[in-house]
Amino acid sequence: MKKIAFSIWQLRPVKWLRRIRGFKLVYTPLIAIVIFTGVMGVIMGTLQLQEKSQQEAALFRELSFAKQRIQLRFANNTDILQSMGRDYISSSDTVNLRDNVITQAENLLQSNHEIVQILWINENNQRQWKIPPSNIKTNWFNKPENASLLNEALTKTIELSTATHRPAFSQFIALQVPQDEPIAKEIRNVFWQTVPQISGNDTRGMVAVLYTTQGLLEMIPGELKGQYRFTLLTDDDKVLAISSDTNTPKRAFSNQTSLDIGVLSPNLSLRIDTYPPATNLTFRMLIGVVLGLSAFVIWSLWSVLKQMQVRQEAEANLRAETNFRSAMENSTPVGIRAHDMNKMITYVNPAFCEMTGWSADELIGLKPPFAFWPEGQRVELTEKMNKALQLALSNEKKIGIEGSILHRNGSIIQTRTFIAPLINEKGQQTGWVTSLIDISEPKKIREELAASQERFITVLEGLDAAVSVVSNETGELLFANRFYRERFGASSKGHFELAGGAIVQDTMQELSEDLGDAIPGIPPSSLYQETESEEIQLIDEATGSTKWYEVRRRFVPWVDGQMAQLLIATDITIRIEAGDIARQQEERMQFSSRLTTMGEMASSLAHELNQPLAAISNYCMGIVKRLQGHIDPSLQKDILPALEKASDQAHRAGTIIQRIRGFVKRSEPQRKSCDIAEIINDAVGLVEIEAHRHRLNITSHIAENLPMVDLDPVLILQVLVNLLKNSLDSLREVYPLSSRWSAPPVTISADLETSTFPAMLRIQVTDAGGGIADSVIDRMFEPFFSTKNDGMGMGLNICRSIIESHQGRLWAKNLMDAEQTKLAGCSFTILLPLESPGSKGNI
Repeated sequence: MKKIAFSIWQLRPVKWLRRIRGFKLVYTPLIAIVIFTGVMGVIMGTLQLQEKSQQEAALFRELSFAKQRIQLRFANNTDILQSMGRDYISSSDTVNLRDNVITQAENLLQSNHEIVQILWINENNQRQWKIPPSNIKTNWFNKPENASLLNEALTKTIELSTATHRPAFSQFIALQVPQDEPIAKEIRNVFWQTVPQISGNDTRGMVAVLYTTQGLLEMIPGELKGQYRFTLLTDDDKVLAISSDTNTPKRAFSNQTSLDIGVLSPNLSLRIDTYPPATNLTFRMLIGVVLGLSAFVIWSLWSVLKQMQVRQEAEANLRAETNFRSAMENSTPVGIRAHDMNKMITYVNPAFCEMTGWSADELIGLKPPFAFWPEGQRVELTEKMNKALQLALSNEKKIGIEGSILHRNGSIIQTRTFIAPLINEKGQQTGWVTSLIDISEPKKIREELAASQERFITVLEGLDAAVSVVSNETGELLFANRFYRERFGASSKGHFELAGGAIVQDTMQELSEDLGDAIPGIPPSSLYQETESEEIQLIDEATGSTKWYEVRRRFVPWVDGQMAQLLIATDITIRIEAGDIARQQEERMQFSSRLTTMGEMASSLAHELNQPLAAISNYCMGIVKRLQGHIDPSLQKDILPALEKASDQAHRAGTIIQRIRGFVKRSEPQRKSCDIAEIINDAVGLVEIEAHRHRLNITSHIAENLPMVDLDPVLILQVLVNLLKNSLDSLREVYPLSSRWSAPPVTISADLETSTFPAMLRIQVTDAGGGIADSVIDRMFEPFFSTKNDGMGMGLNICRSIIESHQGRLWAKNLMDAEQTKLAGCSFTILLPLESPGSKGNI
């Protein structure tokens, strides 16, 4: 305003008079606004004083109501406690009546939150019962630092009630409870009330009630506590309880009154504070609105003067802008046309006329379907136009609609049309503006690229190899063909498994170190070099089978410019399995060659050993005949049986060699009806000598009445001897020489297996050795497989072949200890048919 006055003072008299006439329009409303603001200020001040007096009256009324409610509650509680005491004294020793009184006390405690404990004290000042017995609150009362305070205050209150024969209250007790305890605020300040039961001049007992000061505020309705803050104070203004920790404003109203809860009660005051400020928010808003509107009117009047000068300048700019837009519309290759609300064309630019081959006069006034639309697409284009108009009204994303225009010369132009509503200066829609872009050439290129892309994807999808591309920066799977998705899903996990985990980043780091200062944006040729193929073994999670892949990979720039890794993995599981089968067949051929050599060696050994064994047998029998009748009978009993046994063993050895020779030649076992008990006893007798030499024992358990079995006794004996020797070797490995006398014996048993049909003869050889490892038990019957340093690996293989030649079965099973935690031995089981089958298989 000072600038305006100064500029007016400097004007010439004529100009000053001309200007002052214009300023009348400004100062007249300004004076009216000042007067209006003053009157409104007086009215607002009067209303504020009236509102303040109303708030103080309401505050006093609410405080009186809260005070009356608390005093009535204490009076009611005192009456109830008097009644409970009388009932308890009159009940004498009746248990049911006393239980009813205790139940009343429990109900009183539950319905009155200000009470935390109720005691009954007999005439001897002894506590007979208390409610509740124990909870989180009473636990703090029982703390040593709090119990002494409570007991001292209770004692004084009892003495006061006894002396006055009236209900009495204790002083306020501040308990020691940590601030972080949830119930600290609730039980920090408490006080006792005792209600004596007087009979004549004697006190028969009394009810003691422990109140919390915070609980007194619970008597006040929640609606009042939501509007006001209530505080209990002592004479020295010490805060005993407060309804809310929220601070009240500095200008808040407050009032205070004394609170009389009983005749012998301590001095207590109840204070009330208002939460809202003394001044109403509506009043302040009204003043602000008046002042704001006044300032706005002043600013508006001053702006009118400025707008008169700006208007002419804006009109000149508008004319320049209109000329610029006309030039831009005439020069753009985008066709533009305008429609009214009835979809009739009201304007077209030269580019649109050039697209259609029609003049502006011919186009203006046309309605859909337009004459420049192809004949067969008019219905479809009309529907597209209506849909686009609806989308334009909803302000959705402008995606455009594809259509066609028929040029006057008969050529078809593919277009994309965008539509926007035409709004006038009043904000009302007066029509539509559409812009058309010729997309004939881009659409043709796009269709060709799509066809090429489809052919490329078809080829990749048809490959029997996994093709995947993963971003080096994010590890995201950018592309995967059908084979990859079927094997590894839609994640990049399978790619990294085939590439060896973090090999992508490691390889990129190595390449960056090798390339040094490469030109950014131009990938060096080394990035496109394909790595050497690798054979990767993976476990198929779905089937659990092993798959082998031949993997090739290289780094390529992806379509967005970032580097990615291309990986091609071919399934070569069949090729690997074929190689494994070929190796296994080669090993079997080697085993067969060694078996053939073994057979030839067995034939030579049998031929070479038969004659010495026959000579040993003949010499032994000759000695027996020469000694008979020529030596002392006592010596004859010792020597002759030993020579006869030596001859029998030599004959047996020759028989065994002959049977093994025949077995190697794949001849039939020479079966005959045999007693299995005799064969087991012979086997034990052969092995027992070696067992005793190593301080080990062999026991046999043969079931009674076993039938005769058709078998080759020599071959079965050889099998049993081999199994017994293996069991002894297992015990020797577990038990040292010094403790072998305590080792469990090797057990051989024979009985009938009745779980099969027909029943079969079962022979079991069991030891308490170290058992057989899982890796060994599956291969122990293979030829040339042995766990002994000097073993040939043929014993168990020959044993199984002998048993199978008798149409039987032989297998081994580990034994566990009682806790099923470790191996406790092994058991070999033989099943033999009781009757010889009609057709006998060759070994």
